[in-house]
Amino acid sequence: MADDPNMDNEDEFARMLRELLSGNSSIDPSQLAGAAGLPNDPAAIANLINQLQGAMRNSGDGINWDLALEQARTLAGEGALPTEPGVRSGMEQAFHVAALWLDEVANVSELQLVPTLTSRAEWVRTTMPIWTQLAEPVALSISTAITKVFQEQAPEEMRSMVAGAESMIRSVGGALFAMQLGQVVGQLSREVVSGGDIGIPLLNDGTATLLPQNVAEFGDGLDIPLDQVQLYLAVRELAHARLFRHAKWLRLQLIMAITEYARGISIDTGMLENLADRFDPSNPEELREIMASGALIPEKTDAQKAALERLETTLALVEGWVDVVTAQATTRLPKSDAIAETVRRRRASGGPAESAFATLVGLELRPRRLREAAAMWQAVTDAAGGEARDHLWSHPDLLPSSGDLDNPAALVARLTAEAEGKTPELDEVDQALEELLRGDTERPKEE
Repeated sequence: MADDPNMDNEDEFARMLRELLSGNSSIDPSQLAGAAGLPNDPAAIANLINQLQGAMRNSGDGINWDLALEQARTLAGEGALPTEPGVRSGMEQAFHVAALWLDEVANVSELQLVPTLTSRAEWVRTTMPIWTQLAEPVALSISTAITKVFQEQAPEEMRSMVAGAESMIRSVGGALFAMQLGQVVGQLSREVVSGGDIGIPLLNDGTATLLPQNVAEFGDGLDIPLDQVQLYLAVRELAHARLFRHAKWLRLQLIMAITEYARGISIDTGMLENLADRFDPSNPEELREIMASGALIPEKTDAQKAALERLETTLALVEGWVDVVTAQATTRLPKSDAIAETVRRRRASGGPAESAFATLVGLELRPRRLREAAAMWQAVTDAAGGEARDHLWSHPDLLPSSGDLDNPAALVARLTAEAEGKTPELDEVDQALEELLRGDTERPKEE
């Protein structure tokens, strides 16, 4: 039986990669580890070599996301501390009080599941399925782009070898991206304080959680008693989780919006080619920064810009609502305003999610319109009450629009009129339509 030329080409390409990974090339493993965002230590380099060699042995079209999970859990475990019984008891009590306070100000569904306390490693495990769902479209695009650049940049005598090793190149490219994702999520696990801290719902509906170690670090240096910090963050987390349980359509709508946006992304191969031309093996940090910044993702199309505006508006509505409800519910806390200001400053500086979304889907999901959204929700609350405010989350068609953020007066007028049992004023077109439906318009006389 004749030998398979593709198998020979793949074996040759694998040999070249093994030489690279063993240090017998112009790029040694420590430089490649730096490009992947890994620390330059023997354990990290050995792990990188094992993972890439595994990708070479099990090449295919898919991406082994277990690499991301392993990388993230390793990073999350560094410096992790167990939760002391006294801290656990205090935070569980904070959730109980938070639920009572929210009941007084919010008209959204209560949670069926008891809120939990979560370690960094457990947060990684429970949120990774959503991260990989969001990241996969871009990861596949990067693997395709790397393969294309290999094919186009290879010398003529090597092109058949590259073509035969296409699945292996894709697999190695996917492995590098998965490990980069693991770095991002692992770092986030050391910064987030709750399940809803990112803004998007990473946990299942009706799930609320706090990360005790990160909550304590958040409170360090604030000169505020830790129990007040715990209670304030418990209120925020419960408000976020209750909102997504109440508006059952909201989580799916947000996740699908981000995923569909990511599927429309095609990686800029020109950027990859330029990077390959000027890549300095002694400075792998440049490659890591380009991958982490999302610079390989081209300018947004008009359709993507419109989708991004809708997405940002929805995220701002969520965060603005949570801000307003939390402020109402925590009036008994002496330092609630100071904690709220810390949350705002943290969010204004980018928050823990900014680099993650830039890396994964080229999005800056900072809710730029948060201030306007919070002001609108407060105006609605003041004029029409909390029940009318929260009813707007009952259906996506009722949700305020970007125009309502610009000028909430019309929304407030409508809700106020409805609360008073009045019909809001109609413009000329709506008036004519209503008259037509009532049969009040003059009918032409029969001849």
